[in-house]
Amino acid sequence: MSTSIQLRKVVKRFEALEVIKGVDLDIEPGKFTVFVGPSGCGKSTLLRMIAGLESITGGDLHIGGQKMNDVAAAKRGIAMVFQSYALYPHMTVYKNLAFGLETAGVRRDEIDRRVREAAETLRITEYLPRRPKALSGGQRQRVAIGRSIVRDPNIFLFDEPLSNLDAELRVQMRVEISKLHERLGNTMIYVTHDQVEAMTMADTIVVLRGGEVMQVGSPLELYNRPANRFVAGFIGSPKMNFLEAARVATDAIDVAGQAIQLEPYQLGRCPAETPITFGIRPEHIVLGGEVGQALGEARVDLVEHLGGSTSVYATMPSGASLTVLAPGQLSIRHGETVPLRFDAANCHAFGPDDQTLRN
Repeated sequence: MSTSIQLRKVVKRFEALEVIKGVDLDIEPGKFTVFVGPSGCGKSTLLRMIAGLESITGGDLHIGGQKMNDVAAAKRGIAMVFQSYALYPHMTVYKNLAFGLETAGVRRDEIDRRVREAAETLRITEYLPRRPKALSGGQRQRVAIGRSIVRDPNIFLFDEPLSNLDAELRVQMRVEISKLHERLGNTMIYVTHDQVEAMTMADTIVVLRGGEVMQVGSPLELYNRPANRFVAGFIGSPKMNFLEAARVATDAIDVAGQAIQLEPYQLGRCPAETPITFGIRPEHIVLGGEVGQALGEARVDLVEHLGGSTSVYATMPSGASLTVLAPGQLSIRHGETVPLRFDAANCHAFGPDDQTLRN
């Protein structure tokens, strides 16, 4: 069963330090929601408050329409998967999965059914007789997730569960967890500092900074229409390029001496001569050609040949640094000067307060 979650003006203080600052958030039932942000932004604290592992200083938490501020963690219908596997080393995988149910007094036949169903779902049936030390990191993480599945919770919480795995296993487990969500349909909240994990797994992303919600939306909404410079720079890899600029007309800005035409809606109500920030993603800059507007020239500092794409790091005459992500394999060398062009429909403008100017 899927369950909704609502947070209303939720605050968390540790003595005089306020780490969660009046968060309002609605999490729809059955959705895969990802909390993402830099270290120390409050995402894990917020997750632990939902789980009942941290008290709420102020505001209200509702789960399934019921206020949960003072409800014990065990009675919230939630299962949590932590960064550390926290498996019992002296128990077999079967016993690790069954132990919580045994403690809760569940019938033996019911325990066996749940354990074997979870093991089949996670493809760890053959590992049931083994102990954790005989498993790889990815297999141990599956067992940790299985321990949550057997509890049949309404909500799954994941607190950076893949950070201990190597790069290849992280990709594999991202796919596994996404497939798990498709099969089970439960409400899931996933915490990570990795925006690639957020973009590839989430139905909804919640971007946090300094204990506040910067923006909530689908991955492509945040990518295409970031609410502010922070979100624009955090979502997308490589990160968005930012250049100092100024509005000089209703539909034009000056970027390092280069006049650029934009649509008026992209500049909002920003007055002329106002200093602004021009943003363009690396994949939206083209090296040479005749398509789009000219952005000027840049000197190549470094080239990374990735096979299917080429990353070019360059410096403009103004001293501003740019990253260009071009498809395919390019014959470009350090020290070359390359012309840059872009499609104005894919650029962004941010005001002095770092908020997007787009109407």
